[in-house]
Amino acid sequence: NNKFMNTGRQHMRCIFFVLVLLITGTSQTIAQDDQAFKLGTFEDNGIYVGLVLDDSLVVNLGIANDAVSGNKVDMPADMYGIIEHYDRIRARLGEIVAAVFEGDTQPSYVKALIEVKTLPPIMPGIIYNAAANYSAHAAEMSTVRDSLTPKSAPVPNPIPGIWERTEGDERQNPYIFLKSSSTVIADGESIVIPPKRNDLDWECELTAVVGRPASRVAPGDASDYIFGYTLEHDVSDRGGRDDKRMGSDWFLQKNHDTFGPLGPFIVPKEFIADPHALKQTLILSGTVMQDSNTGYMTHDSFDMLSYISNILTLRVGDVFAMGSPSGVGMARENPIYMKDGDVAVCTIEGIGTLTNPVVASGSN
Repeated sequence: NNKFMNTGRQHMRCIFFVLVLLITGTSQTIAQDDQAFKLGTFEDNGIYVGLVLDDSLVVNLGIANDAVSGNKVDMPADMYGIIEHYDRIRARLGEIVAAVFEGDTQPSYVKALIEVKTLPPIMPGIIYNAAANYSAHAAEMSTVRDSLTPKSAPVPNPIPGIWERTEGDERQNPYIFLKSSSTVIADGESIVIPPKRNDLDWECELTAVVGRPASRVAPGDASDYIFGYTLEHDVSDRGGRDDKRMGSDWFLQKNHDTFGPLGPFIVPKEFIADPHALKQTLILSGTVMQDSNTGYMTHDSFDMLSYISNILTLRVGDVFAMGSPSGVGMARENPIYMKDGDVAVCTIEGIGTLTNPVVASGSN
């Protein structure tokens, strides 16, 4: 009997796994020991946390933990618990992954990704977002806004008690704004254009997930506090408020419903060799709008965790997005904005892809 012979679709999965092993030259034993996985939240006769394999299969962790022999654990039921207890359950996750590759039939706790509904991997209380954290983006925005400072600006003073400057560091100080969890939608869900707010812009951003409470952490220690990485598409309303009151209105610009696509999965940091050397793109209806690399950040994820944690304590499951590269619609000679019928595709190498259609208010 061949693997996954129960249906035609199962047979195709068998072929897929064989091809993966042949292409990578990896033996089944090594695959079982070292198979990378992602983590997500899914809905299929209930909501559960799942292991994602090869971006194509989902393993229901609760059912798998009961079914797979070995060192069973008290498996957390939500992503917050998975992150908090990851060190305790990590070996068990490896056993569950290995079991998927064993036997002649697909385990009942495994389904094709297309057969289940993908939800946001985690629902953070607040999203922390970096602003103007790529010098090219800061420069392009400085041409249309006085509030963002280009790279050529004088070296700023430190922020006492929050961000102290080291000798020779000429970067701008970090800048963070807040985005509500009510903006969060999942991969595949629609970005809705609010009534009479037609200037919707795109920003494809690497996003870090906090693994343990972090207070006043030094940049050199920050990696220990990061659990993994996901994506945020930081949608922006560039329409402004026309009264110039109090300067730029970040609440209005960033916090409309559906303006925070998040996911589709979380990649534990152990499976990312360097989060600051990843290709990132935003494609709008087939046209490449952003083509960059996370290595172009002004402040990396370790800097940003340190900066935020010197203002408040980061909690398990908090997320912070690292800012947008250049190529946004507002900064073009002839501005381009997302419109009804568009599809936005945000991709970061090794992390995943967020695909979200754009619809007018009342049409979804």
